[in-house]
Amino acid sequence: MSERITVDARGMACPGPITKLVRAYRKASPGTLIEVLATDPGFKPDVEAWAKRTGNEIVELAEENGVIRAVIRVTGKK
Repeated sequence: MSERITVDARGMACPGPITKLVRAYRKASPGTLIEVLATDPGFKPDVEAWAKRTGNEIVELAEENGVIRAVIRVTGKK
């Protein structure tokens, strides 16, 4: 079973959610799942761009009741 880290960035404005994700990412090993909860609408495009730039995989990206939930699998360090 993979390690799982949950990052609660609800109520934070940009760049807060992506900053908290990066902090968790730096501590994570390959295979770790990082779940981020955010309410900032800018987080969706930010996390997609970040994953593409870093080569990490977005396993899930959904929004429900104003909360964006992103699950990212750490694939490596770049």
